[in-house]
This record gives sequence, C-alpha cells and structure tokens, in this order.
Amino acid sequence: MKVFITGGAGFIGSHLSDAYIKRGDEVHILDDLSTGSIENISHLKDHPNFQYTIDSVLNRSIVAELVDQCDVVYHLAAAVGVKLIVESPVRTMKTNIQGTEVVLEQAAKKQKRVLIASTSEVYGVSEHIPFKEDGNLVMGATTKGRWSYACSKAIDEFLALAYYHEKSLPTTVVRLFNTVGPRQTGRYGMVVPSFVRQALAGKPITVYGDGTQSRCFGYVGDVVTSLVKLMDSTDTVGEVFNIGATEEVSIGELAELIKVKTNSNSEIVMIPYEEAYEAGFEDMPRRVPDVSKLENCINFKPSVSLDEILDSVIASFTKPTSKSVKTESAVL
Repeated sequence: MKVFITGGAGFIGSHLSDAYIKRGDEVHILDDLSTGSIENISHLKDHPNFQYTIDSVLNRSIVAELVDQCDVVYHLAAAVGVKLIVESPVRTMKTNIQGTEVVLEQAAKKQKRVLIASTSEVYGVSEHIPFKEDGNLVMGATTKGRWSYACSKAIDEFLALAYYHEKSLPTTVVRLFNTVGPRQTGRYGMVVPSFVRQALAGKPITVYGDGTQSRCFGYVGDVVTSLVKLMDSTDTVGEVFNIGATEEVSIGELAELIKVKTNSNSEIVMIPYEEAYEAGFEDMPRRVPDVSKLENCINFKPSVSLDEILDSVIASFTKPTSKSVKTESAVL
C-alpha cells in the first residue's frame, strides 16, 4: 500500500511512518518543518520505501501530485501546542482550515481514503465527562484566542464529514487526546517533555495554573496502532472516534511523579495562566475521553500505562539511541 502523510515529520506522523514502513508499505510524507523536525525521520531517509517532500500542505499542486500517487491519506499537518496557538492565531486558523480543505479537495478528485486528525480541544468547556463523540461541543468566547484552535479543528471535522456525505469521499475523523512518547518536543507547550527536560536539568518544573487540571496521557505507539486499524477498516468511514487513554492524572501530580522518576531536586513552581499565555486564558479543568466506540469498532485498548509512558520519555532524553520493547510492540 502507498501511504501519504501530511505532517509526517511531526511527532505522531513520524511514528506512523515507522509503523507502515515496518509493515512493508510505501510512505511519502509532506511537511514544512514549521513544527516537525527532519531529525524525526532521519532514520528513514535512506529506506527504499520512504520518500519525503519539504513543502506546505497549502501548496495545491504538490498535494494533488502526492494524493494522486497514494492509496490512502493521513492528514496530520496542523498548528499544534497551546503556546503556538495563543501566539499565532492567524497561522493556526489558516493552516488548519485551508490545509484540510486542500487535502479533501484533492482526495475527492480521485476518491482516495482519508483520515483527518482532529483534537480533544473541540470539546471546549464542556462539563460532560467523559467526552463522547456524539456529545455537544461547548466553545469558549471568541474573545479568548485559545478557542480559535478548537473552532478551526471543528470546522475541519465538518468539512471532512461534508465531503463524505455530499461527495462520497471515504473519510474518518479522529479526535486525538494527549499523546506522549519519544520524539515529542516541549517547544510548543507539551507538558510531559517540558517537565522531563526541566527535571533532568535541575531547573524549576513550571506548572501552569494551580495544577489541579487533569489529563489522560496516551502512548504514541497505542495511538498509531489505532490509526492504522481505523484506516484498515471500512466500518470506520464517515465516523468520528476519540483516541486516547483513560488513566487520569492532575498536572500537579504529574510534576511530582516526574520529579521522583528523574531523581530531580527541581522545585515545582506554579505560574498563573495570564503570565504563561495571555490575560483571561481559559483551560479545560478535565479532559477525559470515552473510548468505548473505538474499542467496539476495532477491538483495541491502550496497552501502555502512564508509568511506562513516563519511563519511555525519560529514557529518550537520557539514552537517545535506546529502544524499548514496549515501543516496538505497541506500534504494530
């Protein structure tokens, strides 16, 4: 099979590339390296089944050519990270909405199978925990820049489902919850690699807010396995799926856990949201997915615990060339 991945040099995209290459498929990625990194795919560059193009997903002619050459399309290219979203809202909305429109438009011409990556952010300020795919999306005010990302990704979902219903394009939408693992950078506010880097360096571990906000962290290998299984199934066409873990932890507890695991003397420091991001910044107090639809459809459950995830991330910072058994087995 020939697989085309936009955002393929990113954290999740590079692991997805690994999975398909390992399976014996051909992979061609597109990435402008704005948030992705050539280092993420350096180990694949000489593989005969791997190709990469450095360009923007907004380049219609390039996307058209690569879609034409593939069997399936993963659209992962997007603005990512709360810090980037708050600082560059125009770029966020342009990349997310126009990029998705370009991919769907070109895929529809050849009726190529497409998976669109959305986000748990679309649930907004909803208090109906755990979040279910058919639940209402409750967006924050338009005066709060943080919600521009959630709205742009919700529009991506509407576009994907509209192409499915109106043009019979076989699309699947996934809402990715917090995903963690080796190769993830803390550059744009990703909390686990940020905490690990700070702890290992003996610097203050900076917790934004009061630390009571909670998240569920899924392992990238589990997420990739779900993506591949969803793409392989025809029963997932026209559907929306949550992908994530259900083991909930507060950010304050996470900082303490990482401090212990790294044997760090770092101080844990609370930083108000308005200092970290912008005045009036709003956060989701809890983010917990209902993954029963995913389990029922592809018979899949996460296999890697939070403890194992953190150990894997810490090892990736201290032993960059090491490979864990879990990493290999969880991908495919």
